[in-house]
Amino acid sequence: MKHPRSYFFPAISAALVLIAALALGHPAARAGAAPAADEKFILVVHGGAGDWNAPDERLDIARAAISKAAQTGYQTLSRGGSSLDAVEATLRVMEDSGIFDAGRGGYYTREGVPELDAAIMDGRTLNAGAVASVKHIANPISLARLVMEKTPHVLLVSTGAEEFAKSQGIDLVSPFYFYNERFWKMYQERKSKEENKSSNIPAPKVFGTVGAVALDQAGNLAAGTSTGGTTWKMPGRVGDSPIIGAGTYANNDSCGISGTGVGEFFIRNTVASDICARMRYLHVSLEQAANDVVKALTEQKGEAGVIGLDRQGHVATPFNTNEMIRATVRADGQITIKIFHE
Repeated sequence: MKHPRSYFFPAISAALVLIAALALGHPAARAGAAPAADEKFILVVHGGAGDWNAPDERLDIARAAISKAAQTGYQTLSRGGSSLDAVEATLRVMEDSGIFDAGRGGYYTREGVPELDAAIMDGRTLNAGAVASVKHIANPISLARLVMEKTPHVLLVSTGAEEFAKSQGIDLVSPFYFYNERFWKMYQERKSKEENKSSNIPAPKVFGTVGAVALDQAGNLAAGTSTGGTTWKMPGRVGDSPIIGAGTYANNDSCGISGTGVGEFFIRNTVASDICARMRYLHVSLEQAANDVVKALTEQKGEAGVIGLDRQGHVATPFNTNEMIRATVRADGQITIKIFHE
């Protein structure tokens, strides 16, 4: 029996939604306003856009993992924690799961070693931190936050980032820590085809980058993204996830965004910041801004998905791939998990 394509426990009262919508009016007109009383805090999470093409049991595992992550972030927000705390806590769970292309689930480079990227951004202050091409960091999202809070910089890479991690008391892990049987098999198959000079080798289209956007009880936004990049990437390749404005962006005056897909398209189009800028300068809703940007990527044949959240509690999750696993949890603790277009 096929599993249902979404979980919703239970539905929010339609009457409350209608009342909130009437009270708020056009979202762009109140971009700097605090959240409505019935939307004290919200968390949106994604586990990657692409073609999951997975058996039901693997989808069940992915649902369980993203549900655990969303619950962790919810608990942080419900206790009055900051949106930054919630984003970091949520993504640490995703990185540790080994289910997604982040942390223990990072894809292998052509050299057979995962290289991980992550970024986090504070929508209240516009402070941000990021790391790229790290090989020995179990939780890159936490190191990205330390870059934001403990250095004058935004982005640290490779051995420089890892030396900084040691200075902050973070233990480096062996590359064997990241061993993932399924992704290792994918790597070996691709390597064999390359060595045999197979032509027109299609890259697997399962991306699995993880991201989170949160609105806390103080009305502040934060966004974060963590990834192992693309399959069979060149060593040293950096995608959009750690690039502020490309795969990650947050600004209380507009929205918070985390992206997933083929990073090169996100970088060329400064996707995350573009969505937020469209809200500020074109005075359009989050949904329209996000949909228009993803549509533009579709026209460029760039596979992509984003999650977005504004200060009024509006959520947008457009994607142009077959699936994107995502979860939303609001102040009442109700978790919605979806994978397919609905």
